[in-house]
Amino acid sequence: MIRAKGLWLVVGLVLALAVPTLANDWVIPGYPTAESAIWTFHNETGAAVTGIHLEFEEEVTIVSRFDVGGSLMALGPQTGTTFDYYGAISDLGTIIFEWQPITAVPALVTWMNGEKPQGTPFFTSLAVLGRLFGQGIAHVREANPAALNAAFEQFFADNGEYLAGLSASLGMDLATSLMPVILEAPAEGITNFFNTIIAMLGVSTLDEVVGGELDFSALFAVLGI
Repeated sequence: MIRAKGLWLVVGLVLALAVPTLANDWVIPGYPTAESAIWTFHNETGAAVTGIHLEFEEEVTIVSRFDVGGSLMALGPQTGTTFDYYGAISDLGTIIFEWQPITAVPALVTWMNGEKPQGTPFFTSLAVLGRLFGQGIAHVREANPAALNAAFEQFFADNGEYLAGLSASLGMDLATSLMPVILEAPAEGITNFFNTIIAMLGVSTLDEVVGGELDFSALFAVLGI
Protein backbone atom coordinates (compact mmCIF):
# COMPACT_ATOMS: atom_id res chain seq x y z
CA MET A 1 0.00 0.00 0.00
CA ILE A 2 2.81 2.39 0.90
CA ARG A 3 4.63 1.53 -2.33
CA ALA A 4 1.48 2.27 -4.35
CA LYS A 5 1.01 5.62 -2.65
CA GLY A 6 4.64 6.50 -3.32
CA LEU A 7 4.25 5.59 -6.98
CA TRP A 8 1.31 7.96 -7.44
CA LEU A 9 3.16 10.75 -5.66
CA VAL A 10 6.01 10.31 -8.14
CA VAL A 11 3.52 10.43 -11.04
CA GLY A 12 2.11 13.65 -9.61
CA LEU A 13 5.56 15.21 -9.38
CA VAL A 14 6.33 14.25 -12.97
CA LEU A 15 3.05 15.79 -14.14
CA ALA A 16 3.75 19.00 -12.26
CA LEU A 17 7.24 19.29 -13.72
CA ALA A 18 5.90 18.59 -17.20
CA VAL A 19 3.55 21.59 -17.17
CA PRO A 20 5.17 24.42 -19.21
CA THR A 21 6.57 27.52 -17.56
CA LEU A 22 3.54 29.71 -18.27
CA ALA A 23 1.61 27.78 -15.64
CA ASN A 24 0.04 30.22 -13.14
CA ASP A 25 0.05 30.00 -9.36
CA TRP A 26 -3.77 29.80 -9.30
CA VAL A 27 -3.48 26.30 -10.73
CA ILE A 28 -2.32 23.30 -8.67
CA PRO A 29 -1.70 20.52 -11.17
CA GLY A 30 -1.80 16.81 -11.25
CA TYR A 31 -2.09 15.35 -7.75
CA PRO A 32 -3.00 11.72 -8.53
CA THR A 33 -5.30 9.17 -6.97
CA ALA A 34 -4.96 5.52 -7.95
CA GLU A 35 -6.75 6.05 -11.28
CA SER A 36 -7.44 9.78 -11.69
CA ALA A 37 -5.70 13.15 -11.56
CA ILE A 38 -6.91 15.88 -9.21
CA TRP A 39 -6.36 19.47 -10.32
CA THR A 40 -7.28 22.55 -8.26
CA PHE A 41 -8.14 25.98 -9.65
CA HIS A 42 -8.30 29.04 -7.39
CA ASN A 43 -10.19 32.15 -8.46
CA GLU A 44 -7.55 34.83 -8.06
CA THR A 45 -8.99 37.19 -10.68
CA GLY A 46 -9.95 39.74 -8.03
CA ALA A 47 -13.70 39.36 -8.58
CA ALA A 48 -16.48 36.79 -8.60
CA VAL A 49 -16.80 34.77 -11.79
CA THR A 50 -19.71 33.05 -13.50
CA GLY A 51 -17.92 29.99 -14.81
CA ILE A 52 -14.82 28.16 -15.95
CA HIS A 53 -13.78 26.84 -19.37
CA LEU A 54 -11.42 23.88 -19.93
CA GLU A 55 -9.94 22.43 -23.11
CA PHE A 56 -7.87 19.29 -23.64
CA GLU A 57 -6.02 17.89 -26.64
CA GLU A 58 -7.18 14.36 -25.81
CA GLU A 59 -10.49 12.89 -24.69
CA VAL A 60 -11.02 13.25 -20.95
CA THR A 61 -13.69 12.09 -18.54
CA ILE A 62 -14.53 14.35 -15.60
CA VAL A 63 -15.01 11.94 -12.70
CA SER A 64 -15.99 14.46 -10.05
CA ARG A 65 -15.93 18.16 -9.21
CA PHE A 66 -16.06 20.03 -5.90
CA ASP A 67 -16.94 23.75 -5.79
CA VAL A 68 -15.88 25.99 -2.91
CA GLY A 69 -17.32 29.49 -2.63
CA GLY A 70 -20.23 28.94 -4.97
CA SER A 71 -21.81 26.42 -7.27
CA LEU A 72 -21.48 25.65 -10.97
CA MET A 73 -23.53 23.57 -13.38
CA ALA A 74 -21.96 21.51 -16.17
CA LEU A 75 -23.03 22.52 -19.67
CA GLY A 76 -22.66 19.36 -21.70
CA PRO A 77 -21.38 15.80 -21.34
CA GLN A 78 -18.56 15.00 -18.98
CA THR A 79 -16.52 13.06 -21.53
CA GLY A 80 -14.91 15.01 -24.34
CA THR A 81 -12.23 17.62 -25.01
CA THR A 82 -14.06 20.85 -24.06
CA PHE A 83 -15.92 21.54 -20.83
CA ASP A 84 -17.89 24.58 -19.65
CA TYR A 85 -19.40 25.21 -16.22
CA TYR A 86 -21.63 28.15 -15.33
CA GLY A 87 -23.10 29.53 -12.13
CA ALA A 88 -21.19 31.60 -9.58
CA ILE A 89 -17.83 31.29 -7.81
CA SER A 90 -16.76 33.99 -5.38
CA ASP A 91 -13.46 35.82 -5.42
CA LEU A 92 -10.89 33.45 -3.89
CA GLY A 93 -13.27 30.52 -4.48
CA THR A 94 -11.92 27.17 -5.66
CA ILE A 95 -12.88 24.33 -7.98
CA ILE A 96 -11.36 20.88 -7.58
CA PHE A 97 -11.59 18.53 -10.56
CA GLU A 98 -10.92 14.82 -10.73
CA TRP A 99 -10.47 13.43 -14.24
CA GLN A 100 -9.16 10.54 -16.28
CA PRO A 101 -6.77 9.65 -17.80
CA ILE A 102 -4.38 10.44 -14.99
CA THR A 103 -1.82 11.94 -17.40
CA ALA A 104 -4.22 14.43 -19.05
CA VAL A 105 -3.06 18.05 -18.89
CA PRO A 106 -5.42 20.92 -19.87
CA ALA A 107 -4.48 22.81 -23.02
CA LEU A 108 -6.44 25.82 -21.74
CA VAL A 109 -8.25 26.83 -18.57
CA THR A 110 -9.82 30.22 -18.06
CA TRP A 111 -12.29 31.72 -15.64
CA MET A 112 -15.32 33.25 -17.32
CA ASN A 113 -17.50 36.30 -16.68
CA GLY A 114 -20.51 35.70 -18.88
CA GLU A 115 -19.06 34.95 -22.30
CA LYS A 116 -15.80 36.79 -21.65
CA PRO A 117 -12.60 35.31 -20.19
CA GLN A 118 -11.63 36.68 -16.81
CA GLY A 119 -8.10 36.93 -15.49
CA THR A 120 -4.92 35.36 -16.80
CA PRO A 121 -5.46 32.10 -18.72
CA PHE A 122 -3.63 28.89 -17.93
CA PHE A 123 -2.41 27.14 -21.08
CA THR A 124 0.08 24.48 -22.04
CA SER A 125 -0.35 24.31 -25.82
CA LEU A 126 1.49 26.21 -28.54
CA ALA A 127 -1.66 26.11 -30.65
CA VAL A 128 -3.62 27.74 -27.84
CA LEU A 129 -0.97 30.45 -27.49
CA GLY A 130 -1.42 31.28 -31.18
CA ARG A 131 -5.18 31.53 -30.71
CA LEU A 132 -4.79 33.71 -27.61
CA PHE A 133 -2.44 35.99 -29.52
CA GLY A 134 -4.94 36.40 -32.33
CA GLN A 135 -7.94 37.00 -30.08
CA GLY A 136 -6.01 39.19 -27.65
CA ILE A 137 -4.46 41.42 -30.31
CA ALA A 138 -7.82 41.87 -32.06
CA HIS A 139 -9.40 42.86 -28.73
CA VAL A 140 -6.66 45.26 -27.55
CA ARG A 141 -6.47 46.79 -31.04
CA GLU A 142 -10.06 47.98 -30.56
CA ALA A 143 -9.97 48.68 -26.84
CA ASN A 144 -6.55 50.36 -26.47
CA PRO A 145 -4.63 50.74 -29.76
CA ALA A 146 -2.01 53.00 -28.16
CA ALA A 147 -1.13 50.31 -25.62
CA LEU A 148 -0.86 47.71 -28.38
CA ASN A 149 1.43 49.92 -30.49
CA ALA A 150 3.59 50.64 -27.45
CA ALA A 151 3.85 46.93 -26.66
CA PHE A 152 5.00 46.10 -30.18
CA GLU A 153 7.50 48.97 -30.15
CA GLN A 154 8.91 47.50 -26.93
CA PHE A 155 8.91 44.00 -28.42
CA PHE A 156 10.93 45.15 -31.43
CA ALA A 157 13.29 47.11 -29.16
CA ASP A 158 13.79 44.14 -26.81
CA ASN A 159 14.56 41.82 -29.72
CA GLY A 160 16.19 44.22 -32.21
CA GLU A 161 19.43 42.34 -32.78
CA TYR A 162 17.82 38.93 -33.01
CA LEU A 163 15.01 40.10 -35.33
CA ALA A 164 17.49 41.88 -37.60
CA GLY A 165 19.43 38.66 -38.05
CA LEU A 166 16.28 36.64 -38.52
CA SER A 167 14.91 39.10 -41.08
CA ALA A 168 18.14 38.86 -43.04
CA SER A 169 18.10 35.06 -43.02
CA LEU A 170 14.44 34.94 -44.10
CA GLY A 171 14.85 37.62 -46.75
CA MET A 172 11.98 39.67 -45.29
CA ASP A 173 11.66 42.46 -42.76
CA LEU A 174 9.55 41.03 -39.98
CA ALA A 175 8.42 44.38 -38.60
CA THR A 176 7.27 45.55 -42.02
CA SER A 177 5.52 42.23 -42.65
CA LEU A 178 3.99 41.92 -39.18
CA MET A 179 2.44 45.31 -38.49
CA PRO A 180 -0.05 45.41 -41.41
CA VAL A 181 -1.37 42.05 -40.23
CA ILE A 182 -1.59 43.29 -36.64
CA LEU A 183 -3.39 46.48 -37.64
CA GLU A 184 -5.90 45.01 -40.08
CA ALA A 185 -6.30 41.24 -39.98
CA PRO A 186 -9.06 39.45 -38.03
CA ALA A 187 -8.12 37.27 -35.09
CA GLU A 188 -7.89 34.16 -37.28
CA GLY A 189 -5.48 35.89 -39.65
CA ILE A 190 -3.24 36.99 -36.80
CA THR A 191 -3.25 33.46 -35.41
CA ASN A 192 -2.27 32.02 -38.80
CA PHE A 193 0.53 34.57 -39.18
CA PHE A 194 1.80 33.81 -35.67
CA ASN A 195 1.80 30.08 -36.41
CA THR A 196 3.67 30.69 -39.68
CA ILE A 197 6.39 32.72 -37.95
CA ILE A 198 6.70 30.11 -35.19
CA ALA A 199 7.08 27.38 -37.80
CA MET A 200 9.73 29.42 -39.62
CA LEU A 201 11.62 29.67 -36.32
CA GLY A 202 11.58 25.89 -36.04
CA VAL A 203 9.69 26.03 -32.74
CA SER A 204 7.49 23.10 -31.81
CA THR A 205 6.76 23.48 -28.08
CA LEU A 206 5.44 26.17 -25.77
CA ASP A 207 8.60 26.07 -23.66
CA GLU A 208 10.68 26.97 -26.73
CA VAL A 209 8.61 30.16 -27.10
CA VAL A 210 8.64 31.09 -23.41
CA GLY A 211 12.29 30.22 -22.81
CA GLY A 212 13.62 30.90 -26.31
CA GLU A 213 15.67 33.74 -27.70
CA LEU A 214 12.71 36.03 -28.40
CA ASP A 215 11.47 38.11 -25.46
CA PHE A 216 7.65 38.17 -25.60
CA SER A 217 7.17 39.80 -22.19
CA ALA A 218 5.90 43.13 -23.53
CA LEU A 219 3.26 41.37 -25.64
CA PHE A 220 2.30 38.93 -22.89
CA ALA A 221 1.75 41.89 -20.55
CA VAL A 222 -0.53 43.90 -22.86
CA LEU A 223 -2.52 40.80 -23.80
CA GLY A 224 -2.91 39.62 -20.22
CA ILE A 225 -1.26 36.26 -20.92
